[in-house]
Amino acid sequence: MNTRRNFLMTTGTSVLALSALGNRNLHADGEIGACTTFDSMLQARVTPDMALQMLQEGNERFVNGVSKNCDLLAQVNATATQQAPFAAVIGCIDSRVPVELVFDQQIGDVFAARIAGNFANTDIIGSLEFATLIAGAKLIVVLGHTECGAVKGAVDDVKLGNLTATLANIRPAVLKTTGIEGPQSSANKDLVQAVADQNVLDTMARLQKESDVLRGLVDEGKIKILGAMHDVASGRIRWFP
Repeated sequence: MNTRRNFLMTTGTSVLALSALGNRNLHADGEIGACTTFDSMLQARVTPDMALQMLQEGNERFVNGVSKNCDLLAQVNATATQQAPFAAVIGCIDSRVPVELVFDQQIGDVFAARIAGNFANTDIIGSLEFATLIAGAKLIVVLGHTECGAVKGAVDDVKLGNLTATLANIRPAVLKTTGIEGPQSSANKDLVQAVADQNVLDTMARLQKESDVLRGLVDEGKIKILGAMHDVASGRIRWFP
């Protein structure tokens, strides 16, 4: 940890710091290893843009089959008494979109909140307030995905036990999505994807609308909230403007 801190403190420019953090796997500096875990000193050097770059580069490694191979038990030991993740992700429970894998991140790197349909309720918003204000994460990503079963269920207005209440959180995105040609059902892939995109946008908006804490952090430039869409056919993540 001291070598990592010393490298960052002697880096001459923010550009070099961005490169070092965003490419931990390159060993270019001779100090930061591929599998170095985050501590509070390193986390403090991360900006929201750096956090975004690390996730983008991680997905590139993932889709190109060059994911990092780390000693996970060593990371368990390194994070046993503290954690300092640089980002938080709201993702779906879908088994094809494990957050740490698709972003090629390790133990202690990201907070991951997963729920069918990647929407935000009071509990998830509160969790993100902890992740950012208390625990120091610099970026929140709302991560949707293609072929989402929860979105399909919301499009078809499925009624089934407690799932009915879950899908009700996605229904507003369904009602906002108009002008898509074809059947107005989950059989229409264009409609399903349009609703999935709208659901991500709605969730991003809800985070700031319903949380003074998150809105304040965004206004102060301490965090960013971004949307993204994972393609389950390719593994590639598309980032929203």
